[in-house]
Amino acid sequence: MLPNATLIGEMIAFAILIWFCVQFIWPHINKAIEERQLKIAEGLDAAERARAELRDADSKVAAEIKVARQQAAEIIDRAQQQANQILDKARADAIGEINRLKASAQDDIASMAQRAREELREKVGALAVQGAAKIVQREIDPAAHKALLDQLATEI
Repeated sequence: MLPNATLIGEMIAFAILIWFCVQFIWPHINKAIEERQLKIAEGLDAAERARAELRDADSKVAAEIKVARQQAAEIIDRAQQQANQILDKARADAIGEINRLKASAQDDIASMAQRAREELREKVGALAVQGAAKIVQREIDPAAHKALLDQLATEI
């Protein structure tokens, strides 16, 4: 089979289309592809820089967190020391107050005991005086004296 004129015409038209595309369209497509490749490369570089910055930021954040934890531990230690000092002072104040109240109570007890002893002495003295008065009265009573003498006489 021999190629006929339509086939040759189609081949020529196709060749012209290829030449036209290579001359006028292909440079624009190639330029767009190169620009796109450049943008992608820049995006990849930017992503890599961002990853590096993120790693740096992560390390800085870790260092800051470490410092913050150390500061927090120091603050907690100081607060604990202050709390212990406050407790020790409160304990010392409470012991002083207890000793003061104890001394006051002992003084009150001593003064009450002294008053009770004085009252007891007064009552014992009064009872002794009353008893002595009764004994003296009995001794002076002639009838009781005679009864006592009679009792002694009967016993002898």
